[in-house]
Amino acid sequence: MHHHHHHEHDDVANIKAAFFLNLVFTLVEFVGGLLTNSVAILSDAVHDLGDSLALGLGWWLGDKAKEGPKGRFSYGPRRLSLLAAFINALVLVAGAVLVLSQAIPRLWAPQMPNASGMIWLAVLGVLVNGAAVFRLKGARSQNAKVVSWHLLEDVLGWVAVLVIAVVMLFVDWPILDPLLSVLYTGFILYNVVKSLWATVMLFLQATPEDLDMAVIEAEILALDGVRGVHHLHAWSFDGEHHVLTGHVVTDDGFDVTAYARLKNQLAGLSRRHALSHTTFEVEFADEACRMAEPHPH
Repeated sequence: MHHHHHHEHDDVANIKAAFFLNLVFTLVEFVGGLLTNSVAILSDAVHDLGDSLALGLGWWLGDKAKEGPKGRFSYGPRRLSLLAAFINALVLVAGAVLVLSQAIPRLWAPQMPNASGMIWLAVLGVLVNGAAVFRLKGARSQNAKVVSWHLLEDVLGWVAVLVIAVVMLFVDWPILDPLLSVLYTGFILYNVVKSLWATVMLFLQATPEDLDMAVIEAEILALDGVRGVHHLHAWSFDGEHHVLTGHVVTDDGFDVTAYARLKNQLAGLSRRHALSHTTFEVEFADEACRMAEPHPH
């Protein structure tokens, strides 16, 4: 358990550091984009502003999610970090649409930006965003993963800005600036929509992708004295902390010793599959399941 708490603390502390790095650099970008007349840099500034809001929200909600159970939140407010991931993704989608609405018209009327100024800003962008990505390396929560995607996209974006700025130092191709903006934003939009979908699936309590329910069911059925298993359900708090519940059917002659052994075996299964919360109801073979809906076994 301490291992999970340590990761949560790291994720939130790193999101906090990334937030301050991003916020300061966003202001630098807006000024730099206006001075260099680069729509690619201004696009990135708008994107980074969205990132800063998302990071700030991720930091606050991620911190809040560490609190224990209280009031109506019997599991604790852990799913707040999932809410942060959802809002972060929506902010990025809105930012990407705004950027495209500005960059696409410039494809037909490109203006030559200040290439040397773009180079200096791009180098700074790679360093600042690279430092933030490094802070979030190995992120485990869905919230921190979405945030680290934001920052990795920024690094790749700045590398691309650096390349086209160097090209425009030698060649008079002003269309490269809005073209980069459109391509970069399209790439971001594609990945954010994927993240948004993953977050929505977690909200809908879909079975986590890293849990193989067929394998888990087979392992339970292989345990001593187990005749069947049904109502096996899995969902996730935040993409990292998973919940599993199920009804385990045992032989009629099951005694206290066999029951204690089964509990230990089920606990071992929970550890093997990195399950944070498990609840199993044990039923005898001739006992009617109290759940109304029919089960396949």
